[in-house]
Amino acid sequence: MAEPSGLLARLDAIGASLRDSGHALALIGLGSVGCETDRLDAWSDLDFFAIVEPGWKARYLHTLDWLAAAQPLAWHFRNTGDGHKALMDDGVFCEFAVFEPTELAHIPFAPGRVVWKREGVDDAIARPRQPMPQPRTTDETWIVGEALSCLFVGLQRWHRGEKLSAARFVQGHALDRLIELDALRTHPMPGDPFNAERRLEARQPRLSAELPALVPGYAHTPKAALAMLDALSARGALLNPAIVARIRALAG
Repeated sequence: MAEPSGLLARLDAIGASLRDSGHALALIGLGSVGCETDRLDAWSDLDFFAIVEPGWKARYLHTLDWLAAAQPLAWHFRNTGDGHKALMDDGVFCEFAVFEPTELAHIPFAPGRVVWKREGVDDAIARPRQPMPQPRTTDETWIVGEALSCLFVGLQRWHRGEKLSAARFVQGHALDRLIELDALRTHPMPGDPFNAERRLEARQPRLSAELPALVPGYAHTPKAALAMLDALSARGALLNPAIVARIRALAG
């Protein structure tokens, strides 16, 4: 795996390639290669925006010679209308989007770092104009109600034989709600607004220690449901006795 300094150097090389491509305006590093380089390690990806001249977006999306010039590509695919995921032949993984300047005004993203820009391009290009997504709710009644309903519905599906759906309801959807409840109690440092489980082990260590019981796998959803009830109770959640009794009976 590449060392952090090597990853930053690779991003600089991509910036140089964009500079030489003729119709690029800027390269914006995001996440751990953006404004959060203190998080950068050998397991990090390269997340970035390539900003190009009006009318040139399609060319930069359809032909990745500008990226391969920094390092040959082993594999890539277009995962959104605006971007690709790509694996370089030395194992560096990239996730990027290509935008024209006017598009940035409509896209929420965390503040980035200008890696390269053409002369005359404002540094403000790396600052978002749309607000980041806000947490859906801080209403504890809703959080706990959703968690309990996911446990009940998931166990019903377990007994019907829909074990994959059951696992996702109990070990996925209900766990998402537990993460929210735990955050209300512990006030962790902000995480990834697009992905609540990112860096959870560092931000919510007590909950992290409970994860082996909460996510035991496909064949153990009833045990996971009981562990989820215990975790909710340990955090002082107001649990309705009637539905808790039903959940325990289904998990028994």
